[in-house]
This record gives sequence, C-alpha cells and structure tokens, in this order.
Amino acid sequence: MSIEKLNIDKTQFRAVVIGGSAGSFQVITKILAEINPKFDLPIFMALHRLKHVRNGFIEALALKSNKVIIEPDDKESIKRGIVYLAPANYHMNIELGNKFALSTEEMVNNSRPAIDLTFDTASYVYKNKIIGIMLSGANKDGALGMKKLKERGGFTIVQDPAECTIDTMTRAAISSTKIDLILKSQEIIKFLNNLV
Repeated sequence: MSIEKLNIDKTQFRAVVIGGSAGSFQVITKILAEINPKFDLPIFMALHRLKHVRNGFIEALALKSNKVIIEPDDKESIKRGIVYLAPANYHMNIELGNKFALSTEEMVNNSRPAIDLTFDTASYVYKNKIIGIMLSGANKDGALGMKKLKERGGFTIVQDPAECTIDTMTRAAISSTKIDLILKSQEIIKFLNNLV
C-alpha cells in the first residue's frame, strides 16, 4: 500500500495507536519484528491480556522487536520512537501535555485496559495527526474509540477480517465508522514503513 497513491501527507502524523485482543499477538509480533528501526512515531498498544500475569508478555514481544517496548508509568512523558504497551489490568489514557495517565477504574467492555479509552484519549490529544489500527479480537472493544478517532480527523486502519483469528473486533470497528483502509497484516507493516 503506497502512501503516495493515497495522497496522504506522511509528515502530518505524530502517533500510532493499536488495539487488539484474541488472535492479535502474532500480528503485533510480526509488526514489531518488521517495522523499520528508524520509525520514530510513538506507538500506543492497548491489548487485552491476562490481568494477573505481569511478566512474560512484554518480554515475548521484545524478543523479536525492532523497537524498544515499555509499559509506561503514570504521568510518564511520551517519547518518539518508543512502543508503549498498556500494563496488565490498567487503562492507559493519553493526556494533554504529552503524558500517560494510568487508572484502575471500572472495566469498559469487560476490559482493562480498554481499547476504547486509549483510542478516545489518544485521538483527543492528537486529532488528525494519529493513525488508529484495529486488529483481531473477540469483543467490540475499540469500535467506539475508532469512531471517535475518525470523527477527530484521525486515519483508520482495520486488519482484514478474513485474515483475523477472531473477526468480532474488526467487524465492529468497520460497522462503527467509515474505515480508511482494510489491510492484511503484511500491508499494515508496509503502510507503517512507508511513513519513514
């Protein structure tokens, strides 16, 4: 997928936010392994994961990643080129002033971290300068967040439901708003690398 063909100003973007649940781990691992090491936008990842398993997940992602992956602390400043993973059992919100706000408030869509909250707060801060990507998953978390991201001028990408292990999440996002691109995982990687 060529950005030039889409007539997108690739310099406008300031961040990427990715949501996923069941079936997204392999896709995320692939994205992180194949993304250009020079990709310098921050990437926020809200992924459904086991609440009480604190170790192993980020280490598994980091094994093949071309990028540094961290779980941010509350009020931590956002830096370019870092991949930020929502900590287990915490909502990860993006705040004005280029900071994270973590919370253990009520679950949203039976989820904490809730993809809806990360997408909503990230798009509130970055407006039309953010790319939202929805991957495989088993519930509808993220659909409302994707709708808000689109309404604020953000660019929306959904993994092709035909490729997803479980397509509930991607189909819910597609039903919620007009998605800019529906791509297979390899095309998502190509799209991101075209931003470099």
